[in-house]
Amino acid sequence: MLAKAVPAIPDPAKTPGGLSFEPKWDGFRAIVAWDGTGADGVEIGSRGAKPLTRYFPELVDAFRALLAEPCLIDGEIVVALPAADASETADAGGGDASLRLSWEALSQRIHPAASRVALLSAETPARFVAFDLLARGDRDLQGEPFAARRAELEDLLRGIPDPIHLTRTTTDPALATQWLAQFEGAGLDGVVAKPLALPYTPGRRTMMKIKHARTADVVTLGYRVHKSGAGVGSLLVGLYDDDGALHQAGGVSAFTDARRRELVDELAPLVETDADGAAVRGDGERSRFTAADKDTSFVRLRPERVLEVRYDQLEGRRFRHTVQFERWRPDRDPRSCTYDQLEQVAAYDLADVLD
Repeated sequence: MLAKAVPAIPDPAKTPGGLSFEPKWDGFRAIVAWDGTGADGVEIGSRGAKPLTRYFPELVDAFRALLAEPCLIDGEIVVALPAADASETADAGGGDASLRLSWEALSQRIHPAASRVALLSAETPARFVAFDLLARGDRDLQGEPFAARRAELEDLLRGIPDPIHLTRTTTDPALATQWLAQFEGAGLDGVVAKPLALPYTPGRRTMMKIKHARTADVVTLGYRVHKSGAGVGSLLVGLYDDDGALHQAGGVSAFTDARRRELVDELAPLVETDADGAAVRGDGERSRFTAADKDTSFVRLRPERVLEVRYDQLEGRRFRHTVQFERWRPDRDPRSCTYDQLEQVAAYDLADVLD
C-alpha cells in the first residue's frame, strides 16, 4: 500500500470516514510474516519483495519470541543511535535529544558476510515499528477498513516490548501538524494520513504523505550520463563548509529527454578537461545498494554555476533524498552556497516518538 505526496496536512472532514495520522518513519518498509512455528517461521520482505530476513537476526528472534500468534504485519525497520553519532547535524538546533534515526547505520546492515551481519545486529540493533495488520491467525484482514485493522494491531501488540513498537496515531490534524514540525528532529520523514474507512490496497496510492519542502542554492560539481547513453542523467551538486571546502551533497534528476540533451550543450563550457582536451571523470560515491557492475563515474564540472533545488531534509552533509531542480541562479556566487543557509532543525528525542 503506497502513498501520494500532498503539500499539507489534509482536512479529515473531506475524506469519507475521516483520516488517521501517524509519523512517517525513515527506514526500510517491510512486511513481516510469522507462521507461529519455529526458527524458520519468520520471513521479512521489502516493499520490492526482496528478502530481508537474513540481515536482521535480532528481529527474527524478537518476532518469534514475542508474537503470540501467526500474523502478517506491515511496518518499518529502523535503527536509532545517539543523536551525535546518527548525524553530524542532528543536534544543531539544540535541545536534549538522546536518540535519532540513522539511515547510514541502517543501510550498513545490508551486508553479504554473515559474520558482519551478526556483529552489526549486536552493535546497531534494529527496531520494527508496526503500522498495519494484514492477517491474524487464519483471518485475512486486508478487506477490513483501516480502523478495524488498527484495532486488531493494537490488540495483537499490547504489552509487547522493544524492539517491536506500535506507531502512534491521531485523528487530530492539529496534533499531526505538531508532529510534522517536532519529529523531524528525531530523524523522521514527515506524516502519513490514512483513510479510516478504506481496505488495504496493495500497489495503490490511497494513503497521503506530507513531507517538508525547502529550497537551497547549491553548486554544480558534475553530471552523470543518462543510462540511455544520451544526455544528462543527473547533476551532482555540492555545498561549502565553514572552512571553504566543497562537499558533494546530493544529486538532481528527473529531467525530460529533451532537457537532458540540452544540458549537455549548456554545461559544455564548464567541463574540466585534461592536457589532451578529454573530459575529466570523477569516481562517484557507492552505497551498499549499488550494483557492483554499475558505472558511478561522472563528468567533472568547474564549480562555477549555481542552481536552486527543492529538498526535504539533510542527513549529515548530504541531502537525504534526491533533490528537485527549481531554477538556475546566475545572480549567486558559488562560494556563497554554504551549509549555513540550510534550516537548522531542533533536536527531538526518538524515545518520545516510540513511547
